[in-house]
Amino acid sequence: MRPVRNFLERIKPNFEKGGKLEKFYPAFNAFETFLFVPGHTAPSQGAHIRDAIDLKRTMILVVLSLMPCLLFGMWNVGYQHYRALGSADTSVLDNLIFGATKVLPIVLVSYAVGLGVEFAFAIVRKHTINEGFLVTGMLIPLVMPVEIPLWMVGVATVFAVIIGKEVFGGTGMNILNPALTARAFLFFAYPTKMSGNEVWISIDKGQQVVDGFSGATPLGDAAAGFGQKIPGIWDSFIGTIPGSIGETSTLACLLGASLLLYTGIGSWRIMLSVFAGGLAMAFIFNLVGSNTLMQLPPLHHLVLGGFAFGAVFMATDPVTAAQSNTGKFIYGFLIGVFAILIRVVNPAYPEGMMMAILLMNVFAPLIDHYVVKANINRRLRRIKTPNR
Repeated sequence: MRPVRNFLERIKPNFEKGGKLEKFYPAFNAFETFLFVPGHTAPSQGAHIRDAIDLKRTMILVVLSLMPCLLFGMWNVGYQHYRALGSADTSVLDNLIFGATKVLPIVLVSYAVGLGVEFAFAIVRKHTINEGFLVTGMLIPLVMPVEIPLWMVGVATVFAVIIGKEVFGGTGMNILNPALTARAFLFFAYPTKMSGNEVWISIDKGQQVVDGFSGATPLGDAAAGFGQKIPGIWDSFIGTIPGSIGETSTLACLLGASLLLYTGIGSWRIMLSVFAGGLAMAFIFNLVGSNTLMQLPPLHHLVLGGFAFGAVFMATDPVTAAQSNTGKFIYGFLIGVFAILIRVVNPAYPEGMMMAILLMNVFAPLIDHYVVKANINRRLRRIKTPNR
């Protein structure tokens, strides 16, 4: 890396104040700090909190935690493709290669478009480029169906960065999760490309699908009343089912969660309370049991659809989630409750995780407000007024 360091030091004066490429300094700084730890330090006076990693390294760890979901998602795309054609004996490598040809272009478009918008805003506003899109650029492809057109991925990414983040002031100021904002935009703007059965399985025109094969997601089948088509809890846990690219495997999500929890980046309070809320709501519906989704065992609910993915990677977003410890429990529990409630009650939208998280993103500041207010009132009651 020493030659790279020397090269960057040699061209750096061109991007600094007074250089001929001064206005492109944010882009240069982003590339330099991505490769090397920033050279600036905190002021010598005053109290400062110091850590071994900066925001960029934190975001890279989150991206690494998403790798199990990405790799399994690519394999599952190939597995579902060959399964639909009746070739169930294909190798892991064949499935992975086919899936990579479908998934990697979506990832590249997401990063290229998103970083392009980020660079443009940084240059116009003359500030350094924020690192938040390192994670958002990976989350957006993972919550998309494999057959989503690439131009829609680009449009949704632009919408997510500008409307979901930049209009609020950039990274750290947004009130909605940008990746879910992109998915919500496509869901309402192009519903057939986000909810149609054909978008979950990659089948080229003219290819003959085996008789009886359905490309619908298990939740879609359940909402339509085809309860017998819901896969077993083990298949749902592993993730060998149709669905968004990175959301089908609860096992892959838990592998990513272990890294987030080990490094302290992810909130165990939110993750635990989301699953607790989902279990509680599913158990209540079991007591009613008037349709297929109501009768589904609570644990089965937690491994279907994007529930685990949302609990681990979306609900724990440190910017849009509740900040107080008590608030995190309330915030996560309500996400789990609303996710199952929307999934069961609304047959037109059987996957409720996206709506539940976006709804609670809006209410997270209010939750924190009342938690802090309750703490203040409790402490005030402890004060003993002296006798006069």
